Amino acid sequence: MTARVDAGGTRLRLRALVALGHSSGRIARALGVHRATVCVLLNGQAATVSEELRGDACRLFDAWWDKVPPGRTRAARAAAAASRHRAQRAGWCCPLGLDDDEIDVPGYRPKAEWRPATGTGVAADDPLRIGRAAA
Repeated sequence: MTARVDAGGTRLRLRALVALGHSSGRIARALGVHRATVCVLLNGQAATVSEELRGDACRLFDAWWDKVPPGRTRAARAAAAASRHRAQRAGWCCPLGLDDDEIDVPGYRPKAEWRPATGTGVAADDPLRIGRAAA
């Protein structure tokens, strides 16, 4: 049986990536999981996650925390704009609004709210080398 851990830190990391413009589909491809899994996490419907998923989400966050998604196509740019808008409506903070020392403490809530963020560059499609992030 796979060990489970509190989902709060994973949820906050993924929400922060959405605030940068990464869509749930793009995040799912990068993590090698179903989009529905990411949606359940983003919506706060999961109390726990596997240690493996938490570790992959941490690695993805480390790779993308200051990067925006590529805007190669009109559809990709629209998905990024929709993700940013979703984060704004929900008040999800960007990565810099998270307290690294507290993020994995069950019940932690960031003090920061949504703010626009442009990132320092463009995120790689497959930073975890899972092989499904392109598209």
